[in-house]
Amino acid sequence: MQHPFNRLSPATGTPDLGGWTLVVVLALALLAATWWPAWRVLRLGVTLVHELGHAVVGMACGRRFTGFVLRSDMSGHAVTVGPARGAGVVATTWAGYPAPGLVGAAVVWLATAGWAAPTLTLLLVGLLAALTRVRSALTGLVVVAVLAAGAALWWWRDDALQQQVLVGLGVLLLVGAWRHLATMLGGIEARSDPGSLARATGVPAVLWVGSFALVLAGATWLAASRLLGVVGG
Repeated sequence: MQHPFNRLSPATGTPDLGGWTLVVVLALALLAATWWPAWRVLRLGVTLVHELGHAVVGMACGRRFTGFVLRSDMSGHAVTVGPARGAGVVATTWAGYPAPGLVGAAVVWLATAGWAAPTLTLLLVGLLAALTRVRSALTGLVVVAVLAAGAALWWWRDDALQQQVLVGLGVLLLVGAWRHLATMLGGIEARSDPGSLARATGVPAVLWVGSFALVLAGATWLAASRLLGVVGG
């Protein structure tokens, strides 16, 4: 049996992700993010990262994360307790939309560098912590399902498979982040994150949406340049 420590360590050699393997991984990730029967389920994973982005930044700003919920319509809500005004609450509110893109880009970089196993370990630890803050049955089902899939991938370690799955996950999160942001094209609701930021700061909501887009563009460029480098290398 594989020693537990071996499931935490980076790959001894970077698995080959060039050629048709990468094409297949990207095609499956894009299909999952654009084909409605798959997206209607997987979009909950993007919402999960969105809400945990609020939670992580909130805790980094000294706020207390008390719980979160996911809803089947792609919306969600994370509750952090702290001052009602100030930079902390602004940063916490802003963090949601960029979170899936930033996590996606980071996962792509780490996985293609041979760090899929440590990255997967960190993600599982984060999900276990998040499980204690679940506040609805659907939210619990989503977190447990993701945990189970990730745990199986972690336990029966295969460096090539872990890399392929995490690269696909990273691309899915990036595309999903753009899809979430695109919902703003029909109008910015007052209770949305940019609407809340506009009320808190006086800065127009459309400028906050623009800041989300800039961050996602940067994350997309980083991931794309990394994958092009893998192919070129």
